[in-house]
Amino acid sequence: MATTIPAETRQALWSHAWVRFGVRRLGRLLVSLWVVVTASFLMIHLIPGDPIRAALGPTAPADLVAAKRLELGLDDPLWMQYADYLKRLFSGDLGTSLQSQLPVSDVIAQRLPATVILAVLAFALAVAIAVPVGVVVGVLTRRGHGRRTELGFTAVSVVLGIIPDFLIGVGLVFVFGVSLHWLPVAGNQTAGAYVLPVLCLALGPAAILARILRVEMVSVLDADFIRTARAKRLPARTVYLGHALPNAATAALTLGALILSSMVAGTVLIENVFSWPGLGMTIVQSILSKDYPVVQGIVLVYGVGVLLANTVVDVALALLDPRSVIRED
Repeated sequence: MATTIPAETRQALWSHAWVRFGVRRLGRLLVSLWVVVTASFLMIHLIPGDPIRAALGPTAPADLVAAKRLELGLDDPLWMQYADYLKRLFSGDLGTSLQSQLPVSDVIAQRLPATVILAVLAFALAVAIAVPVGVVVGVLTRRGHGRRTELGFTAVSVVLGIIPDFLIGVGLVFVFGVSLHWLPVAGNQTAGAYVLPVLCLALGPAAILARILRVEMVSVLDADFIRTARAKRLPARTVYLGHALPNAATAALTLGALILSSMVAGTVLIENVFSWPGLGMTIVQSILSKDYPVVQGIVLVYGVGVLLANTVVDVALALLDPRSVIRED
């Protein structure tokens, strides 16, 4: 005879599962942050030769190079430099730019908003394109129907998914900026200047997300609970959007974490194609000018941004499918 678990016991187990989920995610985040911080610290020490000499140039006086090394603590033992680096990070000190002599935190604060806006708008556009396209094509091609639609959708999505973002950007610049003169191709001073870089960054991820969502929709539409919903004569809108989409979106949202991470990294190339005044263009300029403290700080920000994006998506997945929390527990 089956036994019934008391409501109080179920509630305790549920709460315990969420606590363990939160502890696990926090532990993974902290370990990953430590890896990113350590990697950013070691970066400047893995550069061949003397990074200060490389930054100041071969004609810089030896006493100036020595003074700068002393100022940055590069003559101290490695463990002492690492401890000092962690101490400065906790106090919000990312160092000083070798070129502008400004605090690296100020340089990042000036350029970070432009990069965040670009990545968020591109991700929102990718989702806005992928969800309706994936749902509609999934409905049209279920059970082997719409073969031509499926082939056309697959061909277009594969092409958009494999073309590098910077090539799409160059094409958009040539068509809409150089040939048609419809949109500006540099800077972010006007609303029109956002169109091309956001579209360029969103097209590839939108194609990938739409393909995944279409496959999941085709699978979900054959499930028993969908047949039950149809038997109840529920409206098609309720069946597709209220029952099928939430179940099909789980896999797409999992992939969305990787796509959002790739978008954050992809801003480096896109910002340089469109002269976007964000962190991507700044890090390239800093690499060329050998401004290693700025490079180190921006790499750290990008790494932390990717980790936080992944954590947010993990939490969103758990909220979308709470059963996964108990299964993981």
